[in-house]
Amino acid sequence: MSRVPYVPGFAKADARGASPKAAGRALRERLPRAEQAALSIAAGRPDAVAAVEESNTGRLPELTPIRVGRMAASPFAFLRGSAGLMAYDLMATPVTGIGAQICGDAHAANFGLYADARGGLVIDLNDFDETLYGPWEWDVKRLAVSLVLAGREAGVGEDECRNAALDAAGAYRRTMRLLAKLPVTEAWNAIADEELVSHTDARDLLGTLERVSAKARKNTSARFAAKATEQGLDGGRRFVDAPPVLRRIPDAEAAAVASSLAGYLETLPEDRLPLLARYAVHDVAFRVVGTGSVGTRSYVVLLLDHRGEPLVLQVKEARGSVLAPFVEKAGFAVPSVVHEGRRVVLGQRQMQVVSDVLLGWTTVQGLAGSEAREGLPFQVRQFRNRKGSVDPAQLTGDQMDDYARMTGALLARAHAHSADPRLVAGYCGKRGELDEAIAAFAVAYADRTEADHADLVTAVKSGRIAAEMGV
Repeated sequence: MSRVPYVPGFAKADARGASPKAAGRALRERLPRAEQAALSIAAGRPDAVAAVEESNTGRLPELTPIRVGRMAASPFAFLRGSAGLMAYDLMATPVTGIGAQICGDAHAANFGLYADARGGLVIDLNDFDETLYGPWEWDVKRLAVSLVLAGREAGVGEDECRNAALDAAGAYRRTMRLLAKLPVTEAWNAIADEELVSHTDARDLLGTLERVSAKARKNTSARFAAKATEQGLDGGRRFVDAPPVLRRIPDAEAAAVASSLAGYLETLPEDRLPLLARYAVHDVAFRVVGTGSVGTRSYVVLLLDHRGEPLVLQVKEARGSVLAPFVEKAGFAVPSVVHEGRRVVLGQRQMQVVSDVLLGWTTVQGLAGSEAREGLPFQVRQFRNRKGSVDPAQLTGDQMDDYARMTGALLARAHAHSADPRLVAGYCGKRGELDEAIAAFAVAYADRTEADHADLVTAVKSGRIAAEMGV
């Protein structure tokens, strides 16, 4: 027993009782791992088109046809844009009650490369619009489903698609067991990029990762600015219209976004401020973002240093997580959020080993079409920070298996920052019962998603919902 008093925020030195691993094992009695395969579609479930229309509420109406067109491109694309609909379905599935900071949208395309503070490349989850505290199983199942759909789109055999889901769950389980055995500090920083391929036996993916890495190293603010800006009459640089993806905005809107950066600076560590103080804000433009976020407000801000070298920031609207009401119904408390941008940023920092050094949040006041008197919340980050990604729908069967193991391992490491890996590992166990259950769920839900996608395509063709294809 420790001779010093208990300090709140730390573990108790004289804690006794069942170990976390034993507590995890005990959960198998209440929820056998085979039951994780269960999928029951509720009778009152909204149809796919109604769900898409509901998810478009509050988005810029002129952009929602682009979002619908992207979702209609394939079942995998539909899944990417329908996190809320899947959360509705997951709400009825069994959960252990173990909570973690979850991504909320952990599909296979939301992993990628980006630069650390010194410009080195790391690979991790890289999209956190939906992040919140909830059941760890939801992330694992969404990842597994996405791998089945991506494999089908790539023309991979059905057995290989199922094996990808199986291997993602297996890698998650094995990585949790590994992390549970390590000293806490080693587990916290484990699965570094240079160890990832060997840890997950992802050697068939090496060539693809090398090509993506080479491309990512060139994907910088300077490269984007060279293509997307021009020199003005005053000698400064400004963004060039490239509709519908990039467009110039009225002066008042640009001024509102630029002014919000003062609040953004207050969310950064003090040691970052001298860096940004050496840049001047030159221009702001609107830029359409990825499938799930199309229709939200998103801006790029051009900063230039004393040599005219650019740094581009993205200022992206942060909406409330669509998972929140479903997570609460699944038995997890959802705290009131005072700022959605702060929720996204803190969730990202909690899940990643390395985060963008300029990641922060702000509030933009006075945007046209916004009824929020207190302004709208945004997250702020570097744009094109050597970002790169593997397109899972372009992988071969062997590569898909490797990618599944890699992403499953990364997801486990991300969850282990908030959930005790000993507890999760105790439930997951040594053998493959959980892997089989997750794979069975993934195949069944992939079939459901294909049916939802078909309904959306039919609605587009009939004119029920507007879509702009190929954008």
